[in-house]
Amino acid sequence: MKWTVQRYVLREVVQTWLGVTGVLVAILISNQLSRVLGQAADNQYGRHVVIDLIALGAVMNLSVVVPVGLLLAVVLTLGRLYHDSEMAALQACGFGPARLFAPLFCFSAVIALGLGWLSFVQVPRADREAQLLRQSALKDAQFGQLDAGRFRSFGGGDAVFYAERVDEQGVLHNVFVQRESAGRIEVALADTATYTKTASDGLHLVTLYNGRRYEGEPGHRDFRVIEFQEHGIPIATPVAPSAIQDPDTKPTSELLGSSVPSDIAQLQFRASTPLMALVLTLIAVPVSRLRPRQGRYARVGFAIMVYFVYSNLLSAAKVWLEKGVLPLVVGVWWVHLAAVALGLYLVFRESPPAFWLRARERSA
Repeated sequence: MKWTVQRYVLREVVQTWLGVTGVLVAILISNQLSRVLGQAADNQYGRHVVIDLIALGAVMNLSVVVPVGLLLAVVLTLGRLYHDSEMAALQACGFGPARLFAPLFCFSAVIALGLGWLSFVQVPRADREAQLLRQSALKDAQFGQLDAGRFRSFGGGDAVFYAERVDEQGVLHNVFVQRESAGRIEVALADTATYTKTASDGLHLVTLYNGRRYEGEPGHRDFRVIEFQEHGIPIATPVAPSAIQDPDTKPTSELLGSSVPSDIAQLQFRASTPLMALVLTLIAVPVSRLRPRQGRYARVGFAIMVYFVYSNLLSAAKVWLEKGVLPLVVGVWWVHLAAVALGLYLVFRESPPAFWLRARERSA
């Protein structure tokens, strides 16, 4: 009976965890989609950039979603057992809630291993790729694709480009270019134009053919008109930094040998994610216990509150460690110890050990 019940509870927890985690991931992706689309509209990101940023963001959010999904899965599953009186029947047969820790901790250990791989390897790599992708997209957006039928500003808004149409060879027709430099306005009109991109020095070259250029300062009459057959306009775009010094994006191998407080705080914070999965499992079992006539979801709110307090304290401890408020030895570990103490208190309160019960009987 023991193994049958444990397999049954474990199967229910795994199924609930998959469902809850899937819903949470879908919610986060939908929220991230709206945010990335807003950034893409403001900064003129390409379509492939939007898709890549959403995928990288989903990888980074998994380390946040999986622990809370595990907590809710245990609370919901055991809450259903209490609500349907299945747990009461099991306790009558001598199978108490304490025996559920073995299968649940086995499952949470597997989850912790996956979270360790995510937090130590995949999340910093995805964060770095996302930052580099945003920098590259912003750089390209300074010049952008010169589409026909729309005005395009570049060079920090000092230049405006417009082409009426583009043919199959990529040649632009009926081109308008306006630039501003040192208070002087330069307007060029051309029959056709081409442009090229250079990957080495960050320069873009727009070549105008068969046109006329007007130069002058607004409010003055000394405008100069120049007719040309070919006129090249170089446009410089900012070069993205070659390296990112953000501790969130550093590989774990670099953090291991570092004595910088920010790197140590980041390393401890990454180790906190798999530890959180184990600690939340310890807390979830006693939290899920329902009193008679309580609703099935009565303890979900308390479980969510515990998670938010736990995660916010970890974030605060990381900041305090970076600023030198906390000693490096204390670090973020005190948060885990406090959570473990809470879990043990709830376990002993709900299911006191036999020696504690005997001591209470003798004292009575």
